[in-house]
Amino acid sequence: MAAGIVASRRLRDLLTRRLTGSNYPGLSISLRLTGSSAQEEASGVALGEAPDHSYESLRVTSAQKHVLHVQLNRPNKRNAMNKVFWREMVECFNKISRDADCRAVVISGAGKMFTAGIDLMDMASDILQPKGDDVARISWYLRDIITRYQETFNVIERCPKPVIAAVHGGCIGGGVDLVTACDIRYCAQDAFFQVKEVDVGLAADVGTLQRLPKVIRNQSLVNELAFTARKMLADEALGSGLVSRVFPDKEVTLDAALALAAEISSKSPVAVQSTKVNLLYSRDHSVAESLNYVASWNMSMLQTQDLVKSVQATTENKELKTVTFSKL
Repeated sequence: MAAGIVASRRLRDLLTRRLTGSNYPGLSISLRLTGSSAQEEASGVALGEAPDHSYESLRVTSAQKHVLHVQLNRPNKRNAMNKVFWREMVECFNKISRDADCRAVVISGAGKMFTAGIDLMDMASDILQPKGDDVARISWYLRDIITRYQETFNVIERCPKPVIAAVHGGCIGGGVDLVTACDIRYCAQDAFFQVKEVDVGLAADVGTLQRLPKVIRNQSLVNELAFTARKMLADEALGSGLVSRVFPDKEVTLDAALALAAEISSKSPVAVQSTKVNLLYSRDHSVAESLNYVASWNMSMLQTQDLVKSVQATTENKELKTVTFSKL
């Protein structure tokens, strides 16, 4: 025990000396939270409607400190994804990525289900009557549409803040594309997931076929779901690894997702966002490449003040939620 205490003191002293050296000339040796940091946190967005987020198909609220709640908000249309949605999701998550106050995001659906997928009636003109004088020009037009729709979910994956999906009811077609781009998936017992595209005469092309195999790591099951469009119910989704937890109903699922987001947002934003970046890189690269990448990444990130604050809280048996981390 004594050796552990001495080691902790040595680590704290080492970190203190580093942060009070030439790179951080004005930092107090006591490592107490500064007034400016406290003011930064106090100036955060009040709970309620999030400023700068006004949309037709989405509702964005400041659910808790540092946590944004993005709702698919076309309940009368079962949150079907219309042309406006595809554009607004990109705008929304680009803003969230730049939002220094936001540290975690929850996505849910308003009304009776998460989403019915693509709004075929709204998008029929683009898909069934594409513009162009010949095959080449029509093909270029369709490719442009497809890549723009892919970006709608790519921005979720690229967003450095962890994104948690809270699914209830149906998560159909484009809904699977959406949730597989999220970092964590919770669902209610009434949830089901359906790769629906083959039933409407096309192959899924905005993320499901690329991400789902990497999420559940069972190619046979992925093939079955994609070839048949059958429903995967909540318990099977849990067993396959598509979701990490199942809850009794929509309300409990959303509460759990928001609680998880609050827990994540209490950690160092440098540590959490660095972790997401490196997890995504590792998914698509070899172990050797990923180790090299994280070494290059942490050669700068390890110089953060967050490291000292986190270690100090641990050695003093304080909860991280009592620590004030600067905006990122």
